[in-house]
Amino acid sequence: MEQWLGDLDAQAARTPSFFAGKPVVVDLGGVPAQGTDLSALVQALAGRGLRIIAVEGADPAWAGAREWGAPIPGGRPGAAVDFPVAEEAAAQSPAPAPAQAEPAGLVISEPVRSGQSVVYPKGDVTVIGSVSSGAEVFAGGSIHVYGTLRGRAVAGFTGNTAARVFCHRLEAELVAIAGVYRTAESMDAALWGHAAQAWLQGETVVMATLD
Repeated sequence: MEQWLGDLDAQAARTPSFFAGKPVVVDLGGVPAQGTDLSALVQALAGRGLRIIAVEGADPAWAGAREWGAPIPGGRPGAAVDFPVAEEAAAQSPAPAPAQAEPAGLVISEPVRSGQSVVYPKGDVTVIGSVSSGAEVFAGGSIHVYGTLRGRAVAGFTGNTAARVFCHRLEAELVAIAGVYRTAESMDAALWGHAAQAWLQGETVVMATLD
């Protein structure tokens, strides 16, 4: 556990805004059932400023499990991310005028600044500018960034496994497609600072330069 917390601290040092203000679900599926002091783990995470809202994969009988709230079912193993429910996300996206046809995609003609979230579950999102560190873009389809991608790009979050992420310069904190993600430290250094694309291949996010 100490090693795991050390890795967590290292990630926070690399991307300080990665967990900032975000609700976190802790997956305890890999934690041994015996001899685990969940109360100490709760305190260790709280001391790092993480906002824990729920736990999954834990035996309800474990001491301290309920300090996180009720366990939640489901979730994909490995590198899985919980994303906004489509109905909730729809409420955050701009509604089309009643007399107009609904657009197939959302075009943002300015940079997405740190702390901003763009959520569009009905199709692609195109950003004519950069996505700052600490900003995030959620799209039901693909994401196109005509600038530097420094924040989080989450494509296909409604389950679209064919979605992709494209950017003119890769410096992302996180790139995710249909619930599977890669963080900055797991990306190929050769891609950093170059035009790149990402797509889902099985249970892996594959990334390559754009020729």
